[in-house]
Amino acid sequence: MSKNQKKSAKPHGEIRRSQLITTFGPGSMVDLPDHSVIIGGLNLWRGYKQYLIEETRLANKVKSNLIKFGHASQNTKIVLYAPPAANGDTNAGTGIQTFIFPTWFVVQNPEPKQRNGRQYQSRPLIPYKRLINGKYEDTNKKKYSVVPVRFVQACPNGHLSDLDWYGFVNTECGKVCSQQLYLEEGGTGNDFSDIFVYCEKCSKRRPLSDAKIPNVVTLGFCNGNMPWLGYGEKEPCHQPDSDKPEPNRLLVRSASNAYFGQVLSAISIPDTDQALKDAVTQVYEKYLKEANLEDIRYFRLKLPEFREALAEFEDEAIYAEVERRRSGGAEENGKSIKQLEIEIFLSDTPEIGEDKPESNFYAERRSLPVLPDILQGRLDRIVLVKRLREVMALIGFTRFEPINTNIEGELPEDAIDLRVRLAKLDRDITWVPAVENKGEGIFIAFNTEAIETWRKRAAVEQRDKELFEGYKQWCQRNNVDPETVTYPGAPYIMLHTLSHLLITTVSLACGYSASAIKERVYAGEVGYGILLHTGTNGSEGTLGGLIEVGCTIENYLKQALLQGKLCSNDPICSQHAPSDRHEERFRHGAACQGCVLIAETSCEQRNEFLDRALVIETVENHGAAFFS
Repeated sequence: MSKNQKKSAKPHGEIRRSQLITTFGPGSMVDLPDHSVIIGGLNLWRGYKQYLIEETRLANKVKSNLIKFGHASQNTKIVLYAPPAANGDTNAGTGIQTFIFPTWFVVQNPEPKQRNGRQYQSRPLIPYKRLINGKYEDTNKKKYSVVPVRFVQACPNGHLSDLDWYGFVNTECGKVCSQQLYLEEGGTGNDFSDIFVYCEKCSKRRPLSDAKIPNVVTLGFCNGNMPWLGYGEKEPCHQPDSDKPEPNRLLVRSASNAYFGQVLSAISIPDTDQALKDAVTQVYEKYLKEANLEDIRYFRLKLPEFREALAEFEDEAIYAEVERRRSGGAEENGKSIKQLEIEIFLSDTPEIGEDKPESNFYAERRSLPVLPDILQGRLDRIVLVKRLREVMALIGFTRFEPINTNIEGELPEDAIDLRVRLAKLDRDITWVPAVENKGEGIFIAFNTEAIETWRKRAAVEQRDKELFEGYKQWCQRNNVDPETVTYPGAPYIMLHTLSHLLITTVSLACGYSASAIKERVYAGEVGYGILLHTGTNGSEGTLGGLIEVGCTIENYLKQALLQGKLCSNDPICSQHAPSDRHEERFRHGAACQGCVLIAETSCEQRNEFLDRALVIETVENHGAAFFS
């Protein structure tokens, strides 16, 4: 930096770029040393155009999902950019704007108060505009440090705002009151019934637990505030079945349910027709952008340059590729991301992709060895993925509850029925933030005929019915019509549970922690399989540990099955009924923290839809195990 250059202001805080996709995206609240901020929307990101991420399949799926939720139109082109890099000497002007939120603070030094025979810790509750240089000044001109209040209000549409604290303690008082409010906490301060708001003027005192009374609108109705897009930004808020706004709900700003980033991901696999696409690209702008089928035939006859570039391909295939590009690059035949992936894994090619340092994907099919008896007739193939790139894109966020992707890796059509809706990253979305993680993986394909025969067994159908009954209870608890949502079925639950068992087993030998290994479960019309892969933008993920394990993966499969037979919480775990209303684990069969639950960052269904009884015989012996 030269002497004439001004030194860049030090940011108030820093987070990793990958965290902007998963944990601290637009609309999330982040604690800083002196205050709390909300991460600004995409309209407030600077310097993000430094790195474009090419992943056409994922960009198309992001667009279709944004259209589904009304955040984009058919004419919108969506591109993927990496989040801004850290602001430094060589890339000044990058960064993300944030806003102070919440704008109410409490004094750090509590004062003991006796009320109704109990002692409370009383702290002045002050709006930001009454602070002096970030401090609270009492009547004696003594200054005190403050911290952000823990409580805000939000609605299922993701809208967020400060509580009307004056209106909460006394509805007749409102925001015009000039007297001091106090937050009084008894005990440890973790019980809402022990937290009171007290007004000095009217001596009114109200417990915060009043804001949690079911079916009572204590905090008023939502005004549609979107502070992450800028102060004063709002949109109409309404319930899905009426024009009436959603009632506000109390939210602890640092709680785990305050923000759920909704992420779509895809493995960068080579296209089966990549050669055709590359050839069309060579002459697209010059000849094919406005061409029809007759034009293509004419160009082939008259133009040597055109004929040389596309000599290997039929005119009809060329025109189909041109039409695909004109329609925005939509995926062929409306196939899902996972369907396209498993088609590549199950292709007859022994090698997929190129083994080059710059390659995003390279895989080799491994010959099946003599399998242990428990695996005989159940495995179809093993593919060692030596080079792999996973791209993850943030498309929005929810509060209170996440929206789980379906078994095809996309947000379901019925997600709006879950009483939470996807909140916007920007008013007009033309791009979304994404990160690319490079690593390695193992793909295991299972015999389709064996799974179809297994699922028709009476014991399996009975167990599937029990799991579905639990799913219906979950739908009822969440006010969702079970006829409008998709139950994944026994094959998916079996493979998903096996994937968790295998991750736990493999992590002990491959050198990666269990949280560093991720899963993709395939259970559709094309076939059945599991992909275990690593993928980070650090050094971990490309060390070769999974490939080494994959050379003898049949031994680890056998070991995982043996570990799945018994849980440290058996017989309670294996006897769990999915429809049990007392436990409220409606989407679990024989599954708990002692056996198959893993880090949620590794699981594609947030540790739901699991049952050991469909994989291996447990102590309860349901008779529904795929491996026996």
